[in-house]
Amino acid sequence: MTGVACGVPTFQYAAAPTSVYQIGTFAVDLDVVLTNTTPIGVTRGPGFAETIDPIERLIDKAARVMQIDRFELRRRNVVPASMMPWTNAMGTTFDSGDFAACLAHVEQRLRDLDVEVSEHEVTGVGIACHIKGTGGSPEENISFAFDDEQVIFTTGTQAIGQGHETSFRQIVTSLLGVTAEQIVYQAGDTNKIPKGGGHGSSRATFMASTAMSRAADIVVEKALPIAANMLEADVTDVEFVDGAFVVVGTDRSFPLLAVATEARKQGQSLDTYYHFERDALTWPNGCHAAVVALDQDTGRVRLLHYLTADDHGVMVNPMLVEGQSHGAIMQGVSQALLEQLQYDQSGQLLTGSYMDYAMPRADDLPEFDTHFLPTRCTTNPVGVKGAGEPGAIAGYPAVANAIADALHQHGCEEGDFRGIASSQAIWERLCER
Repeated sequence: MTGVACGVPTFQYAAAPTSVYQIGTFAVDLDVVLTNTTPIGVTRGPGFAETIDPIERLIDKAARVMQIDRFELRRRNVVPASMMPWTNAMGTTFDSGDFAACLAHVEQRLRDLDVEVSEHEVTGVGIACHIKGTGGSPEENISFAFDDEQVIFTTGTQAIGQGHETSFRQIVTSLLGVTAEQIVYQAGDTNKIPKGGGHGSSRATFMASTAMSRAADIVVEKALPIAANMLEADVTDVEFVDGAFVVVGTDRSFPLLAVATEARKQGQSLDTYYHFERDALTWPNGCHAAVVALDQDTGRVRLLHYLTADDHGVMVNPMLVEGQSHGAIMQGVSQALLEQLQYDQSGQLLTGSYMDYAMPRADDLPEFDTHFLPTRCTTNPVGVKGAGEPGAIAGYPAVANAIADALHQHGCEEGDFRGIASSQAIWERLCER
């Protein structure tokens, strides 16, 4: 393992091994093995993907053995919304969520599906609930500076395609009442801000928005007496509403940027730097389902449908959240069907380039049917939860469960899949009937 990958088995897996279910007792044994294979780092959903996969596959297997509907078995065991906040057997607290609602939403949409396959194919449905703690590095900082009718916003987080340039401006607009055009966005520059916690563990919006919210409160507190003086009113008669300081009960007001200009004239400044250290995580959660078709002649697996109901708390920009969801689902599905490291007997990696390592393409995937059922997060003032990882966590077990369901309906034993569900592996399993 490299870098923070060591935290996967020691913290992340151990934080929520019972997932969204009421399991009163759980024991974890950790084994460390020295190997000459390629070191692993972290990507979307580290630790929690390893948590969700076995428990979701066990639930489906238990439902078949007990002859109980898979949704019903989950419904009997999920933590109800009425018990939030809820502390699991490992002492980890989930602040919010409605797991049963996400489960029911996916169940209903599955019932409404019209699945068409050829006479040579057998279909299967797989389900996977998920949850993950997001927060990453515990420290973050931002700054607001006011200059020439604009707000210079600087954050230590660094975007790699998540769209922070858009969503962070939206947050600043909601807090300070300025327009997006009046905001100068700066990120990840140690010449401008001392710390940067990065974007890992779906932390950026949670951490940066918390710092923004608290810094905005300080800006307003600094500006209030200056605005009151400009309005020739008592401080107690002035309030900050939609980006302006207003004398209560009148139409007299000054916008924040005008007050910032006056403050500079008086030798004062509304510029604010805020650093904070979190004491909690956010817990995005939800339910995913996959529908697959197995070709009985070739073993080829086709992913026909992929449905989600996810809770990401307050969504600053739903379009960006959906984009994040699509990317994560692609990774989870690809882990089940395409991507696999192959080694020879000496430990030499055989799939060291994209000539040999299968990456997903557009025609490998269906149109994703994504839905969101947000519950407000209580561990940060904006109410957001992480949004970049659920598909990478639930994608693999959802597809694996769907394949197992199809094999079961075909009269085959599920067996133990190691690696991807290749056409060869599925064909051999189909021939065992």
